[in-house]
Amino acid sequence: MNKIPSVNLNDFTSDDPERKQKFVDEIGKAYEEIGFVALKGHFLDDSLVNNLYDEVKKFFDLPVETKQKYEIEGIGGQRGYISFGKESAKGKKEGDLKEFWHFGQFVENDPKLEAEYPKNVVVDELPNFNRIGKEAYRSLEKTAKYVLRALALHLNLEETYFDQYIYNGNSILRPIHYPPILEEPKNAVRAAAHGDINLITLLMGAQGRGLQVQNHNGEWLDAIAEPDELMINVGDMLSRHTNNKLKSTIHRVINPPRELWGTSRYSIPFFMHPISDMKLNVLDSCIDEDNPKQFADITAGEFLNERLIELGLIKK
Repeated sequence: MNKIPSVNLNDFTSDDPERKQKFVDEIGKAYEEIGFVALKGHFLDDSLVNNLYDEVKKFFDLPVETKQKYEIEGIGGQRGYISFGKESAKGKKEGDLKEFWHFGQFVENDPKLEAEYPKNVVVDELPNFNRIGKEAYRSLEKTAKYVLRALALHLNLEETYFDQYIYNGNSILRPIHYPPILEEPKNAVRAAAHGDINLITLLMGAQGRGLQVQNHNGEWLDAIAEPDELMINVGDMLSRHTNNKLKSTIHRVINPPRELWGTSRYSIPFFMHPISDMKLNVLDSCIDEDNPKQFADITAGEFLNERLIELGLIKK
């Protein structure tokens, strides 16, 4: 496949069984062949998107010493601010050319999970930052729920199979700032080639050139969304759970051409994680003679911890 397919969630949420099945077939095929789609019909409205970008830009424009107040030690970067160059891709020594923020789950009616997850960090200088972050988090979480329902049907599971695992799940909303490049980077890019850890990722801000996806022939394709689209890709957890039937695709964010080095780039991925107790054991329906079981049994929490160590966000 040499192009990222575009699908419309309105087909799935319509009352028309044929349109619903069309969406299931289209997204299933795309995720088996390249692991990415551009999605229209999501639950983010334009005003919320604009407000979120305004707040995000205001935060990253704060003085470094102010931002560093919100960098919380000992939680593996799961909430609050993560400073420039702190994260690196698996197997890469150089830090990515980015700084970012993490909003986490706003737990409902579950004291056990409230105790398990780090608390969200409140930015005192920006009174609307956390409120708008929470609105966007909920809208993306709702979008992700319907995408996973379509994938459950594609996998011959109950439509609501994933619902129990993503309610109060350990999902992360990550506003990212790629600052202007001031000097020739030494082996560093804005985001080195990597696969995502989670079930699926919903990405805002892929409208300009920068995001690239590697197809199964090893070719890098530009992934550029229309203004009303989110890019949504399969993460390693879902790939593992489906015995690699649904593909977690390697992707990267390349540096801009030299004439655009002086510009910032912003993007906002939502990493849909399940609760830590979810078993990622390979689904029986994804194992046959031609496709023997490829992955050992593991929980989502164990897998996440392994990967955070590999990324340098948790020290052994």
